[in-house]
Amino acid sequence: SGKKEVKMPIEEYCIGILAKEIPASYDKEALKAQSVLVRTDVYKKIKESGSNTVLEGEFWTQKQMEDAWGGKYSKYYRKLEDAWSETEGQVLLYGEDLALTPFFRLSNGCTRDGAEVLGNGDYPYLKIVDCPLDIENTKQIQTVTVDDMDAEITALDTAGYVINVRVGQENVSGEEFRNTYNLASSCFTLQRYNGKMRITTRGIGHGLGMSQNTANKMSKKGKTYEEILQFFFAGTEIKEVAEILLDTE
Repeated sequence: SGKKEVKMPIEEYCIGILAKEIPASYDKEALKAQSVLVRTDVYKKIKESGSNTVLEGEFWTQKQMEDAWGGKYSKYYRKLEDAWSETEGQVLLYGEDLALTPFFRLSNGCTRDGAEVLGNGDYPYLKIVDCPLDIENTKQIQTVTVDDMDAEITALDTAGYVINVRVGQENVSGEEFRNTYNLASSCFTLQRYNGKMRITTRGIGHGLGMSQNTANKMSKKGKTYEEILQFFFAGTEIKEVAEILLDTE
């Protein structure tokens, strides 16, 4: 497949994920909340596939961090390292299980209902949560113009994200349509304009789980990472990972 396997300490790998997934300029408690989400996800993968797990999540290498951060490299790396070590071993549990911990950059004003998005009731802690601070963000509304097409949105979820689009004779999901046109978000509207199709998006990302933008704003207002996680994943608990890994065969 051309992918080479690299052995690296789990901490270094996870800091690479943090670097790729959340702006290092964000406030400390938001970075700590993100650390718990990433650790939970990684341990969930390890638990599901046993001890020889090959983790394939995308992460930034040191070179990518240096390219992205320039002169702030050592400051930002230390910031992420601190967020990781200050939440050492902590993961999110729902009951006895590692929680599903999705996140995204910016909501359309609220997060989505897990049961609607995933089609099952396994994640009752993924609820619609109001994020009014996301609406003020300068990147809230973005517009792209593409060639005209025979398309209409046929279904939205309660949070206003697109579930289904009819394109010609076909039905595609909101996420598929989003990926095809590289849209910022799966909350979008379609409008014919001057022989073109104008697509207006709200928010950035899939809208499920934690809004990183709101987490950052909460952190700046003095909320702790525990409060941030409780806000987005109500009913889950933070636990030390040592207690969990003992259950593996």
